Amino acid sequence: MIALVNILLGVGLLVAGRKLFWLFVAAAGFVLGAQVTIRTFHGPEWLGLIIGIVVGLPFAGLAIFLRVIAIGIAGFLAGGSILVAMAGLVGLNPGGSAWLVYLVGGIIGVILVGLLFDWALITLSSLGGAALIVPELVSRLGLQAGLASLSFLVLTILGVVIQGSGLHREKRHA
Repeated sequence: MIALVNILLGVGLLVAGRKLFWLFVAAAGFVLGAQVTIRTFHGPEWLGLIIGIVVGLPFAGLAIFLRVIAIGIAGFLAGGSILVAMAGLVGLNPGGSAWLVYLVGGIIGVILVGLLFDWALITLSSLGGAALIVPELVSRLGLQAGLASLSFLVLTILGVVIQGSGLHREKRHA
């Protein structure tokens, strides 16, 4: 069930992560809640799904009502999740130092969001979408590391192109 949610959220982020900012923030909260429950506490998938929803919904509310704060939180959560996922995709296993990798990724995410909001949101949501989809493709299709990395890159570029062209059209018509 989490695999389906990850794929749907991933596609949503790739296609409309910037426009549906609340979805981007909710997805970051969902992934955080589900991953902590399943990976850290070794909880069952159904509990990860519930905790992910319970954490993701308030984050969506934050995005709607407290946009500036939510932007920073989303940048941190997405940056952390993305760097941990990328480390796993390239075969790095930080083990007990995963929190440090997450922290570094979070700080990078906050900096990117602060400096280049639209493009950072497009980039982070595209990376986040790919980070949600590729592990599901690996587990379902048994993609090898090289093909998984290529899929990650292609999906990220696809997301940036789709969202970037939408941003370009909006600025041209404004």
